[in-house]
Amino acid sequence: MELTFKSFSLYQSNSFVVKLVLVALIVFLLNVPFGALRARHKKFSFMWLLYIHLPVPIVILIRIYSDIGFALYTYPILVGAFFLGQFVGRKYLPVKKKAEE
Repeated sequence: MELTFKSFSLYQSNSFVVKLVLVALIVFLLNVPFGALRARHKKFSFMWLLYIHLPVPIVILIRIYSDIGFALYTYPILVGAFFLGQFVGRKYLPVKKKAEE
């Protein structure tokens, strides 16, 4: 007997879980350099916002091609990986600040 709620199953196959973890790792690693680049710019400037939003279409393509879909329960994992990558890149990758003119 399998307990299901719409598209979510408590007994997901191992291959799906591995795919989800792998995609989360890719999303994290993709966002680390963008977080470092974002740290160079003034908060809420055009470039700052651009470095936050540039990886979004790439993440959407990764979701589509990895076949994990857009189920609601995948969002906390991937959004967490997204922002954790941005944070780690901003905090731990040394990038010199842009000279203010």
